[in-house]
Amino acid sequence: MPQRRSHVAPSAAQTELSAALAALRESVDAPIDFPAEVVAEAEASIASAPDLDLRGIPFATLDPQGSRDLDQAFHLERSGRGYTVRYAIADVPGFVTPGGAVDVEARRRGQTLYAADGTIPLHPPVLSEDRASLLADVDRPALVWTFSLDAAGAVTDFRLERALIRSVAQLDYTTTQASLDRGEHGPAALLPEIGALRVEQERRRGGASLNLPDEEVVRAEDGAYAIERRSPLPVEEWNAQLSLMTGMAAASLMLDAGVGILRTMPEPDETAFETFRHQTEALGRPWKSGAYGEYLRGLDRADPMTLPVLEAASSLFRGAGYVVFDGEAPKDAAQAAIAAPYAHATAPLRRLVDRWVLAICLAVSRGDAVPEWARSSLAELPALMQESGQRASRLNSATINGVEAALLTPLVGTTIEATVIELRGERAAIQLADPAVTATAPVPEGSKPGDVVRLRVVRADIARGEVEFAV
Repeated sequence: MPQRRSHVAPSAAQTELSAALAALRESVDAPIDFPAEVVAEAEASIASAPDLDLRGIPFATLDPQGSRDLDQAFHLERSGRGYTVRYAIADVPGFVTPGGAVDVEARRRGQTLYAADGTIPLHPPVLSEDRASLLADVDRPALVWTFSLDAAGAVTDFRLERALIRSVAQLDYTTTQASLDRGEHGPAALLPEIGALRVEQERRRGGASLNLPDEEVVRAEDGAYAIERRSPLPVEEWNAQLSLMTGMAAASLMLDAGVGILRTMPEPDETAFETFRHQTEALGRPWKSGAYGEYLRGLDRADPMTLPVLEAASSLFRGAGYVVFDGEAPKDAAQAAIAAPYAHATAPLRRLVDRWVLAICLAVSRGDAVPEWARSSLAELPALMQESGQRASRLNSATINGVEAALLTPLVGTTIEATVIELRGERAAIQLADPAVTATAPVPEGSKPGDVVRLRVVRADIARGEVEFAV
């Protein structure tokens, strides 16, 4: 799906939207500012001493353009017939004092929230966008995972160490993809090769990647809000494979030690599979045989029916949660979409649980006892992450709803065309091309996914984030 952007031009609707977004922030209890004692502690924090100096290795980061909270940096090289992958993670456990003001505030927030009118960070910006962030051309403490991969991309060995590193380049997805497409060499030159091997390893495990198009509210320089929808670039999937590999390594360390917290998701049941099969048949892209991950990977991203199929497949990717264990490994340890035990371990600047995972894994790697603060508070994490996840979901969906209502305000009373994505009883999920809006609406009798229907815009309420259509 090509990138599409629809703007809310500066106007009365823009003013109303700005007020609605500010009210939304208040309603989800998501303050940008930190208490003075939290900021003071963050400014005074001193990172833990590194075990080794890896500043001679040219690490690079790869993130959305303009990012400042850089959690990961990588270095890729050939090693015999295989590869060595170094994946450095911001050493947040080395900066945050357990039980201190920063720790308490982070537990209250749970994760960084991304609002249309600004980021609401998990940690004070002096940490998340400066001292702990793996910015280019400065020395930074990091927790470095070193992986040995064979010629097929399978992990044969790995280790975790606390080190001092220096990133030499801050890459962004769009520019890096263009560079790789031109065949240019650089820090990410081996990423397509290693990423493709890791995708194949996922296929062999029976894992599945959904990779739905992204939907994001952005703000232009003139203050206008916009909705961007685009399919993830290949370089984003290859980069994600490095993170998944690290999360699986973290899970294996904790399972071996008998203590930790995993990110789990149950395997879809037969009813879900059967429903999805019927949906693919109705869409004219039947899933006839093989694993569902294999089927999803084989979809043509240029096919207009792929989006409805992926939307239908989202019903298979439900029930994700966190499982804590101490003394005995959990019975259902796997994350079904990854087809392996997995842990969140690569985004400690932006997600609370990663700090616990990294602290436990570092101790296990060193042969040390798991820190008491981490062990004693493990049981609190699932509820904290669930609460922050619900807050993030409310903020994201309500923000998009408000912007979509603002986009449709000038069209109230007019007739538009929309594509049916998924039938939902007497209504359907629909996709407008311009403006780029996804909504629920009544559709003509006999409509099916993929059909283009004509609808009248009846109402658009910016404050409530509601739109209403009629056939």
